[in-house]
Amino acid sequence: MNHPHESAAPALRRLLDLLASGAATEDFADVLADARRRGASADTLAAIDDATWQALRVHRTLRQHRRREAELTALFDTAGDLAASRELDTVLQAIVRRARMLLGTDTAYLTLPDEAAGDTYMRVTDGSVSVLFQTLRLSLGDGLGGLVAQTARPYATPDYRTDERFHHTGTIDAGVLDEGLVAIIGVPLLLGGQVIGVLFAADRSPRAFSPDEVALLCTLAAHAAIALDTAKSLADTRAALAELNAANELVRAHSAAVQRAEQAHDRLTDLVLRGAEVPDVAAAVAALLGGEIAVLDAEGEPLAGRSAPAAELTAAVGASRAEGRSVRHGEQWVCAVLAGHDALGTMVLRGRPDLDDADRRLFERASVVTALLLLLRRSVAETENRVRGELLTDLLTAPERDPAGLTARGRRLGVDLARPHLVLVAEPAEPTGTDRGRLAGAARRYLFGSRGVSAEHGEAVVLLAPVEAGTGEDPEDTARQAAERLARLAGFPVTVGAGRPAAGPAALAAAYTEGLRCVRALRVLGRAGEGASARTLGFLGVLLGDGHDVDGFVGATLGPLLAYDSRRGTELVRTLRAYFDCGGSLTRAKDELHVHVNTVVQRLDRVEALLGRDWNHPERSLELQLALRLQLLAGA
Repeated sequence: MNHPHESAAPALRRLLDLLASGAATEDFADVLADARRRGASADTLAAIDDATWQALRVHRTLRQHRRREAELTALFDTAGDLAASRELDTVLQAIVRRARMLLGTDTAYLTLPDEAAGDTYMRVTDGSVSVLFQTLRLSLGDGLGGLVAQTARPYATPDYRTDERFHHTGTIDAGVLDEGLVAIIGVPLLLGGQVIGVLFAADRSPRAFSPDEVALLCTLAAHAAIALDTAKSLADTRAALAELNAANELVRAHSAAVQRAEQAHDRLTDLVLRGAEVPDVAAAVAALLGGEIAVLDAEGEPLAGRSAPAAELTAAVGASRAEGRSVRHGEQWVCAVLAGHDALGTMVLRGRPDLDDADRRLFERASVVTALLLLLRRSVAETENRVRGELLTDLLTAPERDPAGLTARGRRLGVDLARPHLVLVAEPAEPTGTDRGRLAGAARRYLFGSRGVSAEHGEAVVLLAPVEAGTGEDPEDTARQAAERLARLAGFPVTVGAGRPAAGPAALAAAYTEGLRCVRALRVLGRAGEGASARTLGFLGVLLGDGHDVDGFVGATLGPLLAYDSRRGTELVRTLRAYFDCGGSLTRAKDELHVHVNTVVQRLDRVEALLGRDWNHPERSLELQLALRLQLLAGA
């Protein structure tokens, strides 16, 4: 009979092989069953059974060690993720995935509180197939997660649907049912004793979770809490660094703005001290701001840069005056140029739709410098105008007394009386006690920037404007424009009469007489507040104006013909009179003159060359016939 241990040796070797290969538990029971089939003795079977039990103990121990090793590896990996400062989403996703893997559950997920909404939401899920479950939001205190958050303790249930420990809601139960979950375990994410989230693992079949599994999930939850705290600390650090960088940038920008403001102040001050004009200041400010500067006077006329429609800027200028600051107007900036409450003009900045505070202050400072320059120019101009006004008064009072002396005196004052000037006579349309003084101030502003002169004379204000200064060579247009602008400057309607362009004291005085006669005629005609010239009114000026200057009218109308006849010994005036007397008939005129008809035609061609093509138009021919009649009567 064999020794029992000798017959049990093959079975023992097989058990050792099973342990070494990590076979399943069921395989160990097959060893005893095979021995029974071979008819082993009772002692041998007892020895094999005892060895099998010992092998299973060793198998369980090895399995626990392997599981523990896997758990430790997962925990070390998680700690490594944290140490590597990976993105928060990546770390949380790894923790949830490892929880699902180590506990062998169908799903795992993590919820975090939403302080703004006052509830919790699914932050990360793994193994979930339900969109409803993945987007589930839980009110505080609801469900298993609510109990975990309230008590700061882990909770597990083998069947959530029938567990009455939790506050069930229709929304939560619908999400759990849609995901098909049954067994759920949840553990808190603790940070300083405060629950900042909940980590879950769940199965779709009933299951009891062991204490080891609860402890493992708590450890993973601790890692998740650390990851969240680290992410918050990093976010706070980044925010602090960003604020610090922003503060540094602000300090640097402020320092640069201060330095730039100092440079701008020095440059503008230097311009003023060197006697610069408004265009110089505009060019300097444009270079400093990197845009285009335009300066307009109180009437919207450009003093520097490109003009801008005054009507479009009215609202912006009003807002700038009210606020005492520059204002944005579309893609440009507008700043009123003020001296106290007196508006001297407007500054417009183009090409810089966005201005920071420093550049905006620089733009506004430039408007103050511009106001100073305009005040200085106005003061100098008013002083010069007073002195020149005395010259103009003497010129109009007694031009024949000392023409050469008046001319020399004017040259010393910068007024060349020998060059052509246009004389404008302006009166308030409805004069009151103070209107003439206001009109005199308006006349000074009208001539501001030119070499013109103005003075109060009699009941009117007289303006002497050089033709080459851009006032226009057409007296009619100039008178009409002057009436409109003087009315805007003075604040009431103004009547303006213009004489013909003249040079020399005597001629200028005669032109003044023509302008005054025009003003009187406009008043009689009911056209007060308008502008007209002696040439436009023609014989009506003589008929309706004071003084009835017949010689002046005849000379102004027939002057070119009279001068031609005097120089050449021709008879253009006599031919024109005969032509009109014969009703415009060339045949009758040649009989009257006792010349050939071709001679009459040639003489009339010369008349047209001297008087213009409109000499035979009804209005012009009426003036010519009246002048011819007056000349004939004067000669008789």
